[in-house]
Amino acid sequence: MNRDTIIGFILIALVLIGFSWWNQPSQEEIEAYQHQQDSIAAVEKDKAVKQQMAEQERKDAAEAALKGDTTALFYSALNGENQQVVLENEKVQLTFDTKGGTITKAVVKGFADRNDSADVVLFEGDDQKMNFLLTGKNDNIETQDLFFTPSEVTKNSVTMTAQAANGGSIAFSYELGPDYMLHFALTTNGLAGQFNPTNTRMDIKWQSKARQQERGFTFENRYSTLTYKENGGGTHYLSETSEDTETLSEERLDWVAFKNQFFSAVLIAKDEFGTNSVLHSTPYEKGTGYLKDYEATLNTKFDPKGVEASEFEMYIGPNDFRKIKEVEEQSRFGRDLDLEQLVYLGWPLFRLINRWFTIYVFDWLTSWGFSMGIVIILITLLLKAITFPMVKKSYMSSAKMRVLKPKLEEATKQYDKPEDQMKKQQEMMALYSKYGVSPLSGCLPMLIQMPIWIAMFNFVPNAIQLRRESFLWIDDLSTYDPIIEWGTNIWGIGDHLSLTCILFCVSNILYSYMTMRQQKDQMVGQQAEQMKMMQWMMYLMPVMFFFMFNDYSSGLNFYYFISLFFSAAIMWTLRKTTNDEKLLAILEANYQKNKNNPQKKTGGLAARLEAMQKQAEELQKQRQNGYKK
Repeated sequence: MNRDTIIGFILIALVLIGFSWWNQPSQEEIEAYQHQQDSIAAVEKDKAVKQQMAEQERKDAAEAALKGDTTALFYSALNGENQQVVLENEKVQLTFDTKGGTITKAVVKGFADRNDSADVVLFEGDDQKMNFLLTGKNDNIETQDLFFTPSEVTKNSVTMTAQAANGGSIAFSYELGPDYMLHFALTTNGLAGQFNPTNTRMDIKWQSKARQQERGFTFENRYSTLTYKENGGGTHYLSETSEDTETLSEERLDWVAFKNQFFSAVLIAKDEFGTNSVLHSTPYEKGTGYLKDYEATLNTKFDPKGVEASEFEMYIGPNDFRKIKEVEEQSRFGRDLDLEQLVYLGWPLFRLINRWFTIYVFDWLTSWGFSMGIVIILITLLLKAITFPMVKKSYMSSAKMRVLKPKLEEATKQYDKPEDQMKKQQEMMALYSKYGVSPLSGCLPMLIQMPIWIAMFNFVPNAIQLRRESFLWIDDLSTYDPIIEWGTNIWGIGDHLSLTCILFCVSNILYSYMTMRQQKDQMVGQQAEQMKMMQWMMYLMPVMFFFMFNDYSSGLNFYYFISLFFSAAIMWTLRKTTNDEKLLAILEANYQKNKNNPQKKTGGLAARLEAMQKQAEELQKQRQNGYKK
C-alpha cells in the first residue's frame, strides 16, 4: 500500500466522521423520540394486558359455566371435608381422597427407595390426578369437583358416592385384589334424565408425575416412558428423552401405563379406550426429584341410563415379568392384555432370546439361592459354553490362515501393483480352497454371538431382581457404582466415574488388542496396511463405550467385563493349545489331495472372485475395442 492510498483512506474516514457528527440529533430531538417510543410501548403493553384480561375472563366464564352446571345438579357434593380411606394388602397400600373419589397415594411394599425407606411411594398428593367427565343435557359433571362419601369400607374395598340434588348419585366401587391389581367401576343412579341417550362415551383425564426412585437419574429416565397398547395390536411408547405428544385418531387402546424403570401404574378399560386419545410426556430436569410429567386424555364406554357400569382395572406394582403375567390372570375382562410388555426385552429377535432363554435361566439360577452377582457370572459361563463350538471354529479358521500366511505371501508376491489386487485376491482364494480353508467361516460364528450381547443389553437394565442387590464393591447392581463423585455435571461424563464401566472399557481394549494381533498375523500384503486404520477404530470404540456406559447399571457393565474376560481366556487357551506345525501338516495334506484331483472346481468366495475378474477383463476388452473403432 503506497502513501497516496493511505492518505486517501484517511480523508475518506475524516469525511465519514464529520458527516456523522453533523447529522447527529440534538438532545431535544432525542428526548422527543424517546417520549414517542415510550408512548408506543405503553399503548402496546396496555393492549396486551387487556387481551390477557379478556382471555382470562373468557376462561373464567367457561369454567364458571361448567361449575354452574355441576353446582345445579351436585350442589351439596361441592362442599365437604377431605377424608382419606386406605385399602391395602401385603403388596400395596392405596389411599383414596373423598375429594374426587380417586387414588391420591400409592405405596408399593417391600421395595426400598433411593433414600433407603422401606417402601416405594409411587405417587402422592398432587402428583396424581384422575378426573372423569360426564357431559349431560344441561349439566356437565367433573368428578374431581365433588366430595364423595365412603361406605362399605373394608380392608380391601370401599364405595365412594356423590349425591345429586335430584336424589341421584355417582359412585366409585373399589376392590383391591391379593396382589397389585385394583378393580373399580363408575356407576350412575337416578340420573338417566340428565344425559342424552345418544351420548355413550365418557372422558377421562389422567395426570401423574413420575418420581425418581433410583440413584441414577439419567439411566432411570431412559427406561421410564408413557407406554400404551393398541387393541389387537402392539405396544408403543412416547419419547424417553424429549417432550412428546401422540394423538391416536383411529386407534383403540387396551391400556395406558405411566411407567418408571422398575414400577408402573397402568389404567385398563373393560371396553377399551376409544379413538382420539391424546398422550403427552414432558421430561423434568435432574435434581427436581421427578423424571417425567405424564398426561393422558382418554374416553371409554358410558351407559347414560345407569344400567351398566363403566369398569376399569389398575395395575400398580413392579415391572417384574413373571409377577405381571401372574397378576394379569386376575383380570376380570377376559382378554389377553400383554401387560408383560411393560418389561422391555428388546426387538423381536432379542426379545425371543430373553423371553425363552435368559429369563428361564435367570429364574433357575436364582432359585438356588445364589447372589445376583454370582448369577451374572454363571449366566456368562453358560453362554460361553453354548457358544464355545462356534468360537473354536472361528479361531481355528484364523489359525489356518495364520500358518498359511508365508505360503500365500510367496505365491502372490508378483501381484503388488494396485491394479493387480483383484488377481491377488483371486489367487489367494484359490489357494485357500486348495488348502481347505474358508475365510468366511471365521466371521459367521462370531456374528451369531452378537444377538446374545444385544439381548443381555436389553435384559439386565430391566431386571428388577438386580435392584438394590449388592455384590463385592457394588452397592446396587441396577445402577452405576461410583468410584468417585463430584457435584458438577460434566458433559459426556456426568458427575461420577463408574468402576465397572472402567473395568469393562479396559478389558475391551485388551481384548481388542488380542483380536487385532490375531488378525494381523493372518493378513497378507496390503491387507496388513489396511488393518492399521481398523486397529485405531477398534481401540477408539472402548473409549466411546466409556461415555455411553458410565451412567449404565453396574450389573450390565459387570456382565460385559466378565464376558470379555472369559472370551480373552478362551482365546489365550486356544492359542496355547494349537500346534501350528500339526495344523500346517493337515493343510498340506489337503493341498496334495486337491492337487491330485484336477476335477475339483473352485467354489465359494474364490469362484465368485474368479467370475468378477473375468467380467472385469471382458469389460476392459470391450472398452479397448470401442476406443480402436
